[in-house]
Amino acid sequence: MSKSFERYQKRKLITSYFSVVLSISLVLFLLGVLGMLVLNTKKLADHFKEQIRISVFLKDNAKQVEVDQLQNSLLLSDYTKSAEYVSKDEAAQIHSEEIGENFLDFLGYNPLKNSIDISLKADFVSSEKVEEIALELQSRDYVEEVSYDKPLISLLTKNVKRISFWILTASAIFTLIAVLLINSSIRLSIYSKRFIIKTMQMVGATKRFIRGPFIWTNIKLGILGAFFALIALGVFLYYLNLNFPELNIFQDQVVLAIIFAGVLALGVLISFISTYFATQRFLNLRTDDLYY
Repeated sequence: MSKSFERYQKRKLITSYFSVVLSISLVLFLLGVLGMLVLNTKKLADHFKEQIRISVFLKDNAKQVEVDQLQNSLLLSDYTKSAEYVSKDEAAQIHSEEIGENFLDFLGYNPLKNSIDISLKADFVSSEKVEEIALELQSRDYVEEVSYDKPLISLLTKNVKRISFWILTASAIFTLIAVLLINSSIRLSIYSKRFIIKTMQMVGATKRFIRGPFIWTNIKLGILGAFFALIALGVFLYYLNLNFPELNIFQDQVVLAIIFAGVLALGVLISFISTYFATQRFLNLRTDDLYY
């Protein structure tokens, strides 16, 4: 009979520990994903900003030496990521492929201009800075026109700020929810041992002595949960990088180290704080209150 009861207690204890580890793992995994999203928000925004192009259309009488000088000066500029020369013939070929027919056949001439397509660095993609760059380029005698999508730049800048704000807000809310979920799991685990806590207190054990084993046990569970969360996060990032290589997720080792260290630290910290206050609550309860 006693052995059967011991096995029952052991299974109950293992189930309790398993639920704590599982809840910690799931919550820390979600926090890790959110952390990656927050720290890579700028990288994602920069990726979209750098798709913006400025087209510098050149006059027909522009000399090749002037074009080469302009292209070289653009490549040396702080705001330029790339500057590619596109001849009018290449532009005609690209346009014909896009529309599915050769428009030169019925026009009889090529109305397009030689141009230099500029990709800007993300820090310079704003309505004001792009306008300054466009005016500076337009001032050259051999430049016919400088073209770029003004509404798109304005909309992109506005949406990047808006999305960044909501990502930070959502991260704060989910972090709070995560702390509450882990805290609830640990509180339920300790709740099942409230009579043991009170019995130890009644025979003279100090609060610190009673808290110690509970804190240490749950810290180990927190570390174990963080370990499983890190494995899941690593697999998730691997497949994300496989499908979206342009994000270069594994390129920034510092960000990855911060995320992984943060997940482990949160697992330990939340487990410690939750266990401390949960045991403290039952230590301060009167014996009659344990039944409610």
